[in-house]
Amino acid sequence: MKIIKEELQFEESLKQRLEFICEFSKVTPTFINGSIRKIENTNLSYIEPHRVIIENTTFLVFNYSNDVYISNLSKKIKLSELEEYLKTI
Repeated sequence: MKIIKEELQFEESLKQRLEFICEFSKVTPTFINGSIRKIENTNLSYIEPHRVIIENTTFLVFNYSNDVYISNLSKKIKLSELEEYLKTI
């Protein structure tokens, strides 16, 4: 069994929105691209979300989504609420 990993690039408008929110909140983000992992000769695949690390907290984001996941996929907030959340950490 062979796993194929393909790196995904951040959607440019999503990255700009995140950078703007972080700049306004006076924090520096670290961006890590997500990936698609496929098992060769099957139709199984997994989309690994992009990671944004801010103040030692990892946020998970997907291209073309307005949701931001905090640390894992069980807790999410809207991208518009991220600035308020950053003020609490």
